Amino acid sequence: QVQLVESGGGLVQAGGSLRLSCAASGRTFSSYALGWFRQAPGKEREFVAAISWSGGSTWYADSVKGRFTISRDNAKKTLYLQMNSLKPEDTAVYYCAAGHSIVAVTTTGAYDYWGQGTPVTVSS
Repeated sequence: QVQLVESGGGLVQAGGSLRLSCAASGRTFSSYALGWFRQAPGKEREFVAAISWSGGSTWYADSVKGRFTISRDNAKKTLYLQMNSLKPEDTAVYYCAAGHSIVAVTTTGAYDYWGQGTPVTVSS
């Protein structure tokens, strides 16, 4: 079992940066693929980025490619999302997730565990 707790969200102006963190508990953190998703008001949860258990493979939504960077520190059991050049359309609650498979990592169904989310608001 894995428990996930996100932090680092907040209010930022367009063009600014934030770094989200996701702290995990559980002894098998390094065996999980990890992902970030976001959900804006009135919209469905959407994929943002994912990373394999080793960190050797990463995936990004087209909308964030080149602006966001996902990384993980297995020793610290922490997942990160560095978000640069933020846009108002990035405003959402951001969730981290953990799953055993890297098949279909861009879909919510690939993940077994979810955090409670951290809100990000980008003002124009």
